[in-house]
Amino acid sequence: MSVVTRFAPSPTGPLHLGHAFSALLAHDRARAAGGTFHLRIDDLDQTRCRPGWETQIFVDLEWLGLNWPKPVMRQTNRLPRYRAALEILWDQGLLYPCSCTRADIRAAASAPQEGAPLHGPDGVIYPGTCRPATPPAGPIPAASVLRLDMERACEAAGNGLFYMEKDERVELGDMPRTAGDVVLARRDTGASYHLSVVLDDADQGITHVIRGEDLAPATAIHVMLQRLLGLCTPAYEHHRLIRDEHGKRLAKRDDARAIATYRAGGATSREIRTMLGL
Repeated sequence: MSVVTRFAPSPTGPLHLGHAFSALLAHDRARAAGGTFHLRIDDLDQTRCRPGWETQIFVDLEWLGLNWPKPVMRQTNRLPRYRAALEILWDQGLLYPCSCTRADIRAAASAPQEGAPLHGPDGVIYPGTCRPATPPAGPIPAASVLRLDMERACEAAGNGLFYMEKDERVELGDMPRTAGDVVLARRDTGASYHLSVVLDDADQGITHVIRGEDLAPATAIHVMLQRLLGLCTPAYEHHRLIRDEHGKRLAKRDDARAIATYRAGGATSREIRTMLGL
């Protein structure tokens, strides 16, 4: 089987050393196996994405010595694909509209009778305020936030859900408790990260997903969606995060560790590899 990997940054700020580490790992894994490395642009959040940041992504990655098939996939070109998947899940009775704000969710989850709020991949686990007793009928409401009814999803998916992490089998746990009813569609973007990344990986034939360990909790959600939509599950590898001298995870606002800053200071791509332990 040919190895196909990807790196899918959002053009919302400069790439830093953590991005370099993830991109280099994915690129090197594919090239070592004679496979393909894809660059994909996660640009659904148009309120924060900027053309200048996208241009810098290309410059930074090319300077690091990476190459990929062109043109690249952009999520804003794939909204009909995401909508079609939502229609499938809606017709299966697995989605419902939600009108709760983040403040509403925090308040409901923190109510005395609820105890301490549980946290999942998306923060506070949704307490089910808008969850209907029976699946909604009719067409999907326009411009709605749509949540996956995780209890019903587990029933539809059946038993035996798992994924492979570095040749070890990882079984999915109690997802209604550990993940809750996650959002699959947002009013402003049309699809959530969970739905878009699953469909993008499937359509690009990604065989190995290599990403930071901070995304490991979301993998169970992605495997669930793959089962519900009849898609293949790739192998996963969640690598260590690159942190600063205080142990804090790097962020895009940390310009001192931006790839462009190192490049402007005279560093070479080989020095970046050495700095990252590669």
